[in-house]
Amino acid sequence: MIVSATALLGATLGTVSGVLTLCGLSLLCKSCKKGKLEKGDETDPEKAKPSILHTLTQFSVQKCTEPIQPQASLKFPKIYRPKPSVTSQEGINYKEHGAANDMSAAELDTCNQATEREVFSLPWQASADETPCTSEQTGAMTTSSSILYPKLHFSISLHKESGELHISIVEAENISVDAGCEGYISGCVSVSEEQKHAQTAVHKLAAHVQWEEELVFALPVEGTEDMDGLDGEVALSLHCCDRFSHNSTLGTMRFKLADVSMMLDADCWVDLQPPKQQEVTSSAGELLLSLSYLPAANRLGVVVMKARGLQSDKLKDNIDLSVKLTLKHQNAKLKKKQTRRVKHKMNPVWNEMMMLELPSELLAKSSVDLEVLNLASPGTLHPLGHCMLGLHTSGTGLQHWKQMLDNPRKQIAMWHPLYT
Repeated sequence: MIVSATALLGATLGTVSGVLTLCGLSLLCKSCKKGKLEKGDETDPEKAKPSILHTLTQFSVQKCTEPIQPQASLKFPKIYRPKPSVTSQEGINYKEHGAANDMSAAELDTCNQATEREVFSLPWQASADETPCTSEQTGAMTTSSSILYPKLHFSISLHKESGELHISIVEAENISVDAGCEGYISGCVSVSEEQKHAQTAVHKLAAHVQWEEELVFALPVEGTEDMDGLDGEVALSLHCCDRFSHNSTLGTMRFKLADVSMMLDADCWVDLQPPKQQEVTSSAGELLLSLSYLPAANRLGVVVMKARGLQSDKLKDNIDLSVKLTLKHQNAKLKKKQTRRVKHKMNPVWNEMMMLELPSELLAKSSVDLEVLNLASPGTLHPLGHCMLGLHTSGTGLQHWKQMLDNPRKQIAMWHPLYT
């Protein structure tokens, strides 16, 4: 009985161990087969199944029997050339060229040759022109060295038999005046405290005026024999008279009679200089001003800082000082401004800036007139003195204006004498 129970238990355990062995072998085979399938799915992306390692986004790939041709994206080739030694901005404006509007070889050569000879600047707006190369010229700001003064063309001849000096006025150019103005050339010969005058006919003024006239001056008999020892002076002036009959001098040139022998029978071209301000015997004081010009904004800044040495005889009753500024273009008044009033001070301080709109092309013909005023009583203004700044003035007014033109965007301060 005991033997049979032991044999039955051994058989049962053997059967269970066999079943467990078969189950382990079947699980091992299934895991090996599954690993092979996953490797095959990784090599063939079309048969891959979604899993937690794959992204959730599904892509549908469709096969097409038609061959796909790559589209050519043609662009205009870049041209590298040495930059010319110029100070202006340089650039080349090329349009986008595709396969449909490609340039021919002849047009490309023409454009390359143009870049070697010219300097191009990039325009602010797209041009409607179909040419590959476009250029734009920009104007430069006016400087003191670029100002053109009126020029006079004349010749001199000496007639010893009649004792006369003949000055032939041929022409004048670089004349800048308003439309409708007329003008003439006057001559003055000063010998031994004696002056002799002559003038040409009146002509309508333009940028270039032709006269072809002679001015005749009688000289002393002893002077015609020895011109080198003759003490005297010759002055030639260009005058302008507008429609309101206001006469003004545009320019003057002077030379000594002793130099006439070197100028005989020669064509002379001279620059007419602006007339000088009349000097005053008594000083009316000084005014400190600061000038600056902003080319980008077309603005002229005038700072009225302070005054000193004002005449005390006109400041007895009341001291109430101000400065009136007038911007002029030739003879036309463009703008007027005035500072605040400073009371009870012989040396007033204002420190006020006045901004004036003035295009750069008008700087050469514009001027600023400043006048110091005293309010003696309500409604009564007494002028104490004035000064003028511009290219057609002289002295500190001309020097200050030139420094402003040569140094844009900088404050230039200078004392100016006041004239009564």
